[in-house]
Amino acid sequence: MNENFKSGFISIVGRPNVGKSTLLNNIMGEKLVITSAKPQTTRNAIRCIYTDEQAQMVFIDTPGMHRPKNRLGDYMQKAAENTVSDVDVVLYLVEPETKIGPGDQYILEKLKASKTPVILVINKIDLLPKEDVLITIAAYQKYDFLNAIIPISAVSGDGVKELLKLITGLLSPGPMFFPADMIIDQSERWIVQELIREKLLNLLNDEVPHGIAVEVTTMKPRKGKDIIDIEATIFCERKTHKGILIGKGGSMLTKIGTQARKDIEFFLKSQINLQLWVKVRSDWRDKNFDLKDLGYFE
Repeated sequence: MNENFKSGFISIVGRPNVGKSTLLNNIMGEKLVITSAKPQTTRNAIRCIYTDEQAQMVFIDTPGMHRPKNRLGDYMQKAAENTVSDVDVVLYLVEPETKIGPGDQYILEKLKASKTPVILVINKIDLLPKEDVLITIAAYQKYDFLNAIIPISAVSGDGVKELLKLITGLLSPGPMFFPADMIIDQSERWIVQELIREKLLNLLNDEVPHGIAVEVTTMKPRKGKDIIDIEATIFCERKTHKGILIGKGGSMLTKIGTQARKDIEFFLKSQINLQLWVKVRSDWRDKNFDLKDLGYFE
């Protein structure tokens, strides 16, 4: 390690669905956190570790900041807000918009009060004309506490290398917090759960996917064979939701399992046997015991 090596923690914040997880996957060069077109996909603060010759950056992907509707929402909001003052740099993601809405104004006030260096990241620049991006930049330039403003596309990677240089410039010299080959602070079991939940988010409509949780109950290699047996339970809040999850003749559950199996096998680099079960856990998002049991409360 060279004597000018830098390290630090970087929080990625913003409203729901602005592309925080997509950006993190692009930085890491592989899919480590799930993505979906639906808001509030990320539920926990997830740490991914990016290490190169100049620095080690510990990125924290946070739930989108929103108005909570239940105790799970409260947990998600606190998980996002608590990281702002406990990190070295904040990446604040927004979309190219001509006006700054009340949601972003609320977040800006929180960031200003935290005194943490902030880089404003204007994402999705590939979807709108350059003129709209310039208008967005001008709208945010009045917030003089922002250390930098940079337009990027988290999907194409345009501007991401420049963003990493900006972050490195704001970090102080320091040691590695994690081994150089470590890329995420979550277990394989947790990532498998999230990959299954991603398929639920993408395949189901309306309120159903937001009321589900996934728990891997068994994950072990089969003796004498290159195959991993995985059993997972999908919890939902209503009996009617259970019927939707299973589908006619088990068609939806089969589709969920087929899509999840492909991603899990790619991640684990092994053939898997995936068994899914569906159970009703009424109003689990508003019950402290259930939230703690499913890993949302410490």
